[in-house]
Amino acid sequence: MKSKIWGKYFPTIEFLGNAALILVVTVGGMFVINEKISLGTLVAFNGYMWMIVWPMRLIGWLSNILSQANASAKKIEKIFNEIEEDFKGIELDRIHGSIEFKNVSFKYENEYVLKNINFKIDEGKTLAIMGPTGSGKSTLISLISRFYPIDEGEILIDGINVNDISLNSLRKNISIIFQDTFLFSESVKENIKYGKGNATDKEIINVCKEAQAHDFIMKLPEKYDTLIGERGLGLSGGQKQRLTIARGLLKNAPIIIFDDATSALDMDTEYELLESIYSKEKQNTKIIIAHRISAVKNADEIIFLENGEIVERGNHYELLEQKGKYFEIFKEQFKDFEDLIRDEVI
Repeated sequence: MKSKIWGKYFPTIEFLGNAALILVVTVGGMFVINEKISLGTLVAFNGYMWMIVWPMRLIGWLSNILSQANASAKKIEKIFNEIEEDFKGIELDRIHGSIEFKNVSFKYENEYVLKNINFKIDEGKTLAIMGPTGSGKSTLISLISRFYPIDEGEILIDGINVNDISLNSLRKNISIIFQDTFLFSESVKENIKYGKGNATDKEIINVCKEAQAHDFIMKLPEKYDTLIGERGLGLSGGQKQRLTIARGLLKNAPIIIFDDATSALDMDTEYELLESIYSKEKQNTKIIIAHRISAVKNADEIIFLENGEIVERGNHYELLEQKGKYFEIFKEQFKDFEDLIRDEVI
């Protein structure tokens, strides 16, 4: 809106002001030449013209500032109107990491986006979630951290209903790495340390190696002390995602959730990163949301969501044997590798 106002108003004011100046100089100059007015009168009149033109220009500037202030005020008002979260509940130091969904359903504006979801992940296991866009994958993981209230059913962590656990304890034990990255205008090291404020340099380097970020960081001008632009300006999409993954791993939470966090990585980098994560000791429960088979095939269990429901479940080979939607995606993504398809199915 502000750009529209500024785009229409500013050129008009500039044109009128400059046109008035040209008119005064041209006509006034002719009057001076014909000795109808003195040069001093022309200069004085020109000064009066600028006394009119400048306030008109300031009106345009003020209009732009007011539109920005109005937009900011609406954002602040939205924050003030948010319902205050209830931080009361059971305080847990460190959870083990088992997760169970019992008949969980959730709806936006009276429309169900998750319907009767049931599954259990044991401590240290990996669950992968696949499904088309809008099938409810991100909503499902948002419920674990109580970003939304649960409409029906219950979610248990270590056998305790998440609604009974304090938000501080719950979110302290969960690390969510989203597809959309956010990096601050600080050094690489400081951006990663948001995952753990008191982390040592050794810890930071280790997680960067796990996230396949160490090599490209070492090529930066100041390495880990290199300043990066707001939102990662100057870095590629894959590099930004690797830094965000390193930040999430540094937290070392019992539950780590990857929400399509490797989508900007090439196949080779994604493979090496996930191999590093899968090969870690079974100290973290992992949930991986992805669209590529290569990212989920090594998970202990894979569930396929469609229209908010689990339509297929099993490990990689069990789902291939079912020859359902997962199998169709597998064939599409590996259509250039017929021998691999035949070997995997057999």
